[in-house]
Amino acid sequence: MREKYVGYYRVSTKRQGESGLGLDAQREAVREFAEKNGILIDEYQDIVSGGSNERTGLIEAMKVARREKATILINRLDRFSRRVSFISWFMETGIGLKI
Repeated sequence: MREKYVGYYRVSTKRQGESGLGLDAQREAVREFAEKNGILIDEYQDIVSGGSNERTGLIEAMKVARREKATILINRLDRFSRRVSFISWFMETGIGLKI
């Protein structure tokens, strides 16, 4: 059985989100990895500072990952968060994270 992934992408500013700066590169890397190693079942994104916990895209990604027994797939850890406490919180949810 192929591993299931939910892609998650984040940029810090609205300007980055509107210009595609960063999001396209994250998407491309995640899709390439998923194609070779499993199946990408859904994708979510947030345009929010890495210090913010207000992440509606991540919350939705987590719901899908939990329901489908999938792993959240991200391109780089610093695009997920720069805060160790946030990463630690996520690890305690029991949802897999692949970088």
